[in-house]
Amino acid sequence: MEPFNTPLKIREISLPHRAVFGPMAGFTDAPARRLMAQHGAGFTVSEMVSSRALVYGDHKTVSLLKAEPNGAPYGVQIFGEVPEIMGQAAAAVEQYAFDFLDINMGCPAPKIVSGGAGSKLMLDPDRCGRIVEEVVKNTSRPVTVKMRKGWDAEHVTAVECAKVCEQAGAVLIAVHARTREQMYTPGIDPSIIAAVKDAVHVPVLGNGDIRTAEDAVRMVEETGCDGVMIARAALGDPWLFERVNAALEGLPAPKEPNLQARMNALRRQVEEMVEQKGEFVAMPQARAQTMHYMKGLKGAASLRRYCCELSRLSDLDTLIDAVFEQQRRAAQDPDDTREVPFP
Repeated sequence: MEPFNTPLKIREISLPHRAVFGPMAGFTDAPARRLMAQHGAGFTVSEMVSSRALVYGDHKTVSLLKAEPNGAPYGVQIFGEVPEIMGQAAAAVEQYAFDFLDINMGCPAPKIVSGGAGSKLMLDPDRCGRIVEEVVKNTSRPVTVKMRKGWDAEHVTAVECAKVCEQAGAVLIAVHARTREQMYTPGIDPSIIAAVKDAVHVPVLGNGDIRTAEDAVRMVEETGCDGVMIARAALGDPWLFERVNAALEGLPAPKEPNLQARMNALRRQVEEMVEQKGEFVAMPQARAQTMHYMKGLKGAASLRRYCCELSRLSDLDTLIDAVFEQQRRAAQDPDDTREVPFP
């Protein structure tokens, strides 16, 4: 693979890197987005927000859009199945601080597809085009689309949907290379990303099963995609972006973080969640975030039980103490010194 040495552009926006952080409901809040951007995510995207809720002024939904300066372009993702309401939602969010508007055509969750939105849209390419058209008409920002391979094996529509979305004004398309029926298993189908790349002229991002720098390089080599979208694998491991960027840009692999760095990142992320949402709201949400930081640690199963019991910020310090103690007993990470626990 020839290293990427020019920036990827979303209309007039130049991305600092070609590995980007994908949206995930319940996970990609402002602290998570900032953390990923600090470690090299080319852009970040909000948790998906309902077009209807935006049109009707739901304050809880609007709070999900909160932008925090983090050094990378930031997109707001909206979902819905009615073109006119999607257009009204685009107009409703114009007042907020963000860089581009993303349309969700990939969410497989039953509560989303039962209403006709998310990946259910892959059954109706014409509707996909009309949605993009209405959104483009009602926003000054670039419009991007996140889609799936299709609905099921009989309805593999990504190429057709991508073409109509491009024609309607979408300037970038991210493709998760599974159908809705497949959800998140089995392995992805890189050929569908390659087919979309061949069918459109706008940048295409490949998404799905990127857990290592080697996975990202393989996806680019197999599909010709312009960049990669990483989501779940980066949770608890924002350094994945540094490794992937180095591989895509032909640079030496960065040094792996030690345990101290990992726990510092966890502490900062949860601390910011508490600052923004308050302990009562933030700590239950933090339980799932902290579990991802336990990957690969000795005693991870027992440590995850600690994660499930977090209710106050002080509980996090108890968890971190237990992490260090478990690793010390297992003689792991001998270079760690805890002279400055949390800078």
